[in-house]
Amino acid sequence: MTQAKIVSVNISKDKGDCKTPIDEGELRPETGLVGDAHAGAWHRMLSLLAMESIQTMRDKGAEVNPGDFAENITTEGVTLHTLPVGTRMTLGAVEVEVTQIGKECHQGCAIRKKVGDCVMPRQGIFVKVLNQGMVRAGDPVTVLSPQKGAA
Repeated sequence: MTQAKIVSVNISKDKGDCKTPIDEGELRPETGLVGDAHAGAWHRMLSLLAMESIQTMRDKGAEVNPGDFAENITTEGVTLHTLPVGTRMTLGAVEVEVTQIGKECHQGCAIRKKVGDCVMPRQGIFVKVLNQGMVRAGDPVTVLSPQKGAA
């Protein structure tokens, strides 16, 4: 069985913009991805989308890449949107907890304008960062057991 992994770490200066891949990123509790427009002490401090979801859009003819849906972390090998809220996972050495599945998509976002649809509201997830560390493409993604009472 293939190990799930990070495909891309992505950042943007402004909310609503597509994100640009970076070599590595620093994740911090109460912040998320240091330097990203969405960083801050809230339940959506870090966003994740699976490469499999991006491929679904490619199969529909969209020319899209990691970061185009404004996700901070693009993964491969785990069906993110099926994980229950409260599930803990590791991104490399950083532990995160799922806080939200999907989101309401605001009209006129750069992603919807570019692609005509946005998979992020249906298949993207949001997590809070539980410990500080660096993440980069190729780092393993490991789903841990959901924590009872976690949210």
